[in-house]
Amino acid sequence: MDIQDQDATARWEALGSRDARSRGTAMEHISQEVMRRVESIGPIPATVPSTLATAGHPTSDLNDILARLLMLSKRCPFDDVRERCVWLLQNVQDFGVRIPRPLGNGPSRFIPEKEILQVSKVDPRTQSIFEDAFAALGRLDNISLVMGFHPQYLESFLRTQHYLLQMDGPLSLHYRHYIGIMAAARHQCSYLVNLHVNDFLQVGGDSKWLNGLDGAPQKLQALGELNKILAHRPWLLTKAHIEHLLKAEEHSWSLAELIHAVVLLTHYHSLASFTFGCGITPEIHSDGGHTFRPPSLSQYCVCDIANGNGHGHLEERRGNHQVSEVSGEVEVLMERMKQLQECRDEEEASQEEMATRFEREKTESMLVATAEDEECVPSRDVSRHFEDPSYGYKDFSRRGEHVPTFRVQDYSWEDHGYSLVNRLYPDVGQLLDEKFQMAYNLTYNTMAMHKDVDTSMLRRAIWNYIHCMFGIRYDDYDYGEINQLLDRSFKVYIKTMVCSPEKTTKRMYESFWKQFQHSEKVHVNLLLMEARMQAELLYALRAITRYMT
Repeated sequence: MDIQDQDATARWEALGSRDARSRGTAMEHISQEVMRRVESIGPIPATVPSTLATAGHPTSDLNDILARLLMLSKRCPFDDVRERCVWLLQNVQDFGVRIPRPLGNGPSRFIPEKEILQVSKVDPRTQSIFEDAFAALGRLDNISLVMGFHPQYLESFLRTQHYLLQMDGPLSLHYRHYIGIMAAARHQCSYLVNLHVNDFLQVGGDSKWLNGLDGAPQKLQALGELNKILAHRPWLLTKAHIEHLLKAEEHSWSLAELIHAVVLLTHYHSLASFTFGCGITPEIHSDGGHTFRPPSLSQYCVCDIANGNGHGHLEERRGNHQVSEVSGEVEVLMERMKQLQECRDEEEASQEEMATRFEREKTESMLVATAEDEECVPSRDVSRHFEDPSYGYKDFSRRGEHVPTFRVQDYSWEDHGYSLVNRLYPDVGQLLDEKFQMAYNLTYNTMAMHKDVDTSMLRRAIWNYIHCMFGIRYDDYDYGEINQLLDRSFKVYIKTMVCSPEKTTKRMYESFWKQFQHSEKVHVNLLLMEARMQAELLYALRAITRYMT
């Protein structure tokens, strides 16, 4: 990187400074540089293609800068930077140069933008977290914006992710981002793949690795099998898989490196679930997030209408109709929780009965189809980062196969997994434990419009249902409660998001808990994400423990 590039990078980074004067100085330099480029090009003639970002075209660099300014004008948590970017883009447009506009509205296809952006305006804590995240990464990504509904959790999530990707650890920085790409690609999550392709190149990663997994070092290629099994059928993982990685002669992994890799793989598999489950859209400055084409006569694109941002009154009317359709849904659920609590207090089922109910629920979970089992063909851009694209989720035990139940009292996160991770990758066990606890225990004691509600029974049913789908059993839990609390449309959503997240649709998101708020559905997605991550981790850590003993 030459001096000029270093100066430019430093100026963009300074926009994340807590010091307003530093931000102002950096913005002034950026403004001067942009206008110098604009003046050297002059007004764009109508004959130039509207995409403008054609390789080699003199405006292609400028377009990247303009897209970045557009992102900052919408997403920077500092008012002064947002306002100055709006002003600068207007100046560029006044000079006759086309400026980009966002495609769609907001960070999510499922949740109206105004609801997401309102959160930081009314909650100083969320605003502070956003500012810290922006200062660390130079961006405030759409995942963080949606998680902003739950600032306590977001803080824990960002702290853990920062540690995994940027702090001292067994793996080099470019290996970490490449593993993130491999993991996200297994679920065809182009959003996360694109994010980490950029980060991988920024930390000095070799661009040849991005042509396909076969261009990466043998050591990373060897991780492909572990990535595949963990993502889709973690119960098939054995100590032989671990041994293969640790004893691969010159391409072998150390135990500490492998733990780091396993945590990254499970983190990004589950984050792909969250990304699809919340309908996360591409970042404004990346491909698919903006366009240089002028808006249509109606001023709305298809994405706006689909997202419910273009026609507020229509959304409101439809919402009112929905509520009247499912009136009483919340009350029914609360009544069931109350009845189950009373039954618990009166009598406790025997161990045999509890085991039978687990097996019944496990079998029933196989009958829940994921999103009509639509076939999704991965694009070349994503599929090149992994092998065997036809390998996907299959139910835990089917067609007479028998995979032993994973009993939590034999190997649990609290008693076994936590200490193993902390021993081989210090502090990460602690960070993960805090994040799991935060998602599991998070409550505002509300359900839709009702206050002072104990939701612990419902949260436990959701968590244990996911673990049940992965063949993990808690001896002290009555699995009969799951059928009482989780209806079929909710189970379809859970199974799709956790097992085949790329098949999640807006219709599925809207079909469960119709009376609940978007923030509550995001909370559900946090639970699903963390329960999935812990389930994968338990199988991986148990296999590593068996290898070590």
